[in-house]
Amino acid sequence: MTDKPQAPARPSAGSAAEYMEAAAVAAYLEAHPDFFAEHEELLPSLRIPHRRGDTVSLVERQMAILRERNIEMRHRLSHLMDVARDNDRLFEKTRRLILALMDAATLEDVVISVEDSLRQDFQVPFVSLILLGDNPAPVGRWVTHADAQTAIGGLLTEGKSVSGSLREHELDFLFGEEQRKQIGSTAVVAVSHQGIHGILAIASRDPQHYKSSVGTLFLSYIAEVMGRVLPRVNSSLRKVR
Repeated sequence: MTDKPQAPARPSAGSAAEYMEAAAVAAYLEAHPDFFAEHEELLPSLRIPHRRGDTVSLVERQMAILRERNIEMRHRLSHLMDVARDNDRLFEKTRRLILALMDAATLEDVVISVEDSLRQDFQVPFVSLILLGDNPAPVGRWVTHADAQTAIGGLLTEGKSVSGSLREHELDFLFGEEQRKQIGSTAVVAVSHQGIHGILAIASRDPQHYKSSVGTLFLSYIAEVMGRVLPRVNSSLRKVR
């Protein structure tokens, strides 16, 4: 004689709602035996014990590994999506600045467009734009090439950007002593096109924000466009090789 299956223990009052929900799910699955065959995408997220005594079966172990890999891939995909969104926003900000530089009719337009965009649109706390020339215009900050060479000669390499930590005297020259005390990391690029016209530097309080390994593609791109625009709007700029 076959024993009848025992009815499940009656749940406590605190778990009555959970019991009713579980019972409803069980009843639905019993009425639809092909449910998981039609919804295989749910299987990796399920935990279905398949044990003999204290031994975990190979099937369950494989399922656990697949589940872990699935979670890891989801995290990677989420990270890639975040990076893509950040790059899209960065590209849009850069595009607006490049268009403003192309429309600039005066040196003042160029200086204001760059400084306002970096500070307000890019939210950069420390910005320094230095122009090189022996006959400075009444717009922006100007220094002679000799002074720049003495202070930051190692950073004046055409077509090359530098990021990371700088020495105190370099930070003093670029940002001033007061701001230097607040700076943790910096990115610097020469504004150049067939000769150096100036220096563009940005900085953060975070020592890790501009690491030496961090790419400065967008900053270099902005500097390249400025290198072509600046001589057009002001003839006093010094071309330095």
